[in-house]
Amino acid sequence: MSRILTTYFGELEYADSAVFQFPYGLPGFEKERAFLFVQQPQTEPLMFLQSLGEPGLCFILLPILVADANYKIVLDAEDLAALHFPPDRQPVIGEDILCAAIVHAGDSEQAGPTANLLAPVVVNLKERIGIQVIRADTAYSHRHPIIADKEMAPCS
Repeated sequence: MSRILTTYFGELEYADSAVFQFPYGLPGFEKERAFLFVQQPQTEPLMFLQSLGEPGLCFILLPILVADANYKIVLDAEDLAALHFPPDRQPVIGEDILCAAIVHAGDSEQAGPTANLLAPVVVNLKERIGIQVIRADTAYSHRHPIIADKEMAPCS
């Protein structure tokens, strides 16, 4: 087991098999390529994407189907290749891929928390490889309001 001292979670112990590789990093953080997903029962359905290289770099994520139960994603050939999927089949959220939105806590422009549905984090669950997909369509917003609802979609 390996260990990392993080800014927000203290010391985390993890198996090397729990590490997810992001070969291109994330926009703005291209040098950070190895991450852990951290889940805590008291913050579900939120999860955290913790960098292994930078102890203070941690993204708050929300499973995409919790943010929008009808969310649809179509990956282009380049994204499919980056995630090690064949070009002739779209992966299924919750089966083949984890698809999650980065959460923005809010600021003077947006009072409440929002989810970035325009650029979700997509991870091949079997290969443990991920990318942030920048969508070309405008059907979704980078500031989708997160509204607490007792009948949210289940996490995937």
